Amino acid sequence: MIRLIIEGRVQGVGYRAAFAKKAAALGLGGWVRNRRDGSVEAGVDGDGQAVDALVGWARLGPPAAFVSNVVVEDVAGQASADGAFKILPTL
Repeated sequence: MIRLIIEGRVQGVGYRAAFAKKAAALGLGGWVRNRRDGSVEAGVDGDGQAVDALVGWARLGPPAAFVSNVVVEDVAGQASADGAFKILPTL
């Protein structure tokens, strides 16, 4: 699983919905959620090239977003048990 923390103006701009749509289009499983510190966090599983494409997209985000930093970590475990991509509640 890849874990991303996306920082910048990423809440209130449709970032989570756009991220989930892009991930699903790439055939990836996992989740995305807002964090109380103003960042967005995601867990992603799937094909390495598709994950790389999503990470590249995450650095830009939707038009209204301004991404200042993306932290990417390899984490043990699975982001999605059923292969679906979900938007989770704020953590």
